[in-house]
Amino acid sequence: MTILSDEATRDRLEAAAFRRLLLHLAQRSDVQNIDMMGHTGFCRNCLGDWLHEAAIERGLDLPRDDARTHAHGMPPAEWKARHQRPATQEQLDRMAESLAKNEAVR
Repeated sequence: MTILSDEATRDRLEAAAFRRLLLHLAQRSDVQNIDMMGHTGFCRNCLGDWLHEAAIERGLDLPRDDARTHAHGMPPAEWKARHQRPATQEQLDRMAESLAKNEAVR
């Protein structure tokens, strides 16, 4: 048995890891969402959506826009205006492939 066997401890550790991930992504605004989607199958928007879905599952009211703002560290439209570059066809193709693979992990 490991420390991760205790659900409350695991929840605290996973929450801390999630906060660290958000901080890391905030400090790496050079990493485009489309590249994250193409290589990992998720991006900042996905993290916000997952946060929103977790709230809904627990009967909590966290609007999707608020959850995405939390994941981006600012409103997504502001993040996009500050950091997002136009997507190349290669990025779009890679993302489409990745999204197809995501169907198997839902």
